[in-house]
Amino acid sequence: MVFNSMYARCGRPSIAPEKLLRAQLLQMLYSVRSERLLMEEIDYSMLYRWFVGLYLDEEVWDATSFTKNRDRLLEADVAKKFLKCVVERARNAGLTSEEHFTVDGTLLEAWASLKSFQPKNQKAKTPPDDSGNPTVDFHGERRSNDTHISSSDPDAKLARKGPGKEAKLSYSGNLLVENRNGLIVNAELLEANGRAERDAALLMLEQVPGTKRVTAGVLTRDTIRLNSLRSVVISELHRTWPETKARRGGSAIDARTVHHPGYLLSQRRRKRIEECFGWLKDTAMLRKLKHRELFRVG
Repeated sequence: MVFNSMYARCGRPSIAPEKLLRAQLLQMLYSVRSERLLMEEIDYSMLYRWFVGLYLDEEVWDATSFTKNRDRLLEADVAKKFLKCVVERARNAGLTSEEHFTVDGTLLEAWASLKSFQPKNQKAKTPPDDSGNPTVDFHGERRSNDTHISSSDPDAKLARKGPGKEAKLSYSGNLLVENRNGLIVNAELLEANGRAERDAALLMLEQVPGTKRVTAGVLTRDTIRLNSLRSVVISELHRTWPETKARRGGSAIDARTVHHPGYLLSQRRRKRIEECFGWLKDTAMLRKLKHRELFRVG
């Protein structure tokens, strides 16, 4: 039903969108670095052809087909609907927890060079010495997201993982993972503005189905006051928010939370979200993004 509504009833027959979706799954699962290489591998691999739905004598489509059809897949929100179906199958099989979750975020490097991070009110300047790879001298220049913006990806923000780390143009990718088997049940992409993990946690917890009270481990470096955050969640979601990562110089968790046996269990289980981030960056090639702008990256 979703795929049928994406295309007109007249005109030349197009590539079935479900085949494009299967091909993109292969690209992530087998770490194929480009869509052009993906088409080459589908062309000579019988297993890939079977998975995508191509006959042995059927000609594979051109790599630019992904570029031309990607907007249709984005407008129909196919990726989020596909994830919802996968989560529903896992829930029906009893593989997910409906009460205990972990939320965390990671920085995803944007497809933009630091050379594109220019002052917002910059006036016209002399042509660069090399239009393809110009020489830029940042020595002595103070740069921040308030005064500078990337000319190639305006939604990307300058961010770093921690003190002493290099700053890169990045997005904040956030996951909601259930604690039983460590399966991803929701995802949100926001600008790397320093508040993304907290905002994404509230957005994703609002979408948790059911009426039961849930627990959520929030692995954030923000010094959020537990009581104030609890009151927000209780009043709006009727949920509990029992833990947050200990801030530097002491713990932000009160004694009534720490003494529960479930807290120690959550401490052991919540590290599984890091395994999800590791797979996404190393296998699914999300360490450095291939798209630009918040909507496409999301």
